[in-house]
Amino acid sequence: MEATVAERGQITLPKAVRDALGLTKGTQLTVELEGGRIILRKSVDDAISRARGKFALDGFASSDAAVKAVRDED
Repeated sequence: MEATVAERGQITLPKAVRDALGLTKGTQLTVELEGGRIILRKSVDDAISRARGKFALDGFASSDAAVKAVRDED
């Protein structure tokens, strides 16, 4: 498989690669250089970041704050 670097340095990953790794719009990738190669890795904390973002959108700064709010409702 090949990808071409566009004018602004962007590349489009082949659909087969995106599908195999579950990459969707907004997925964070880690970029590394190793021995003349570019290595892209799906960021490990990507799911954690999305979860944090959800709590922030719901008005919670952290999961601890969300848990405390739920417990205080009783």
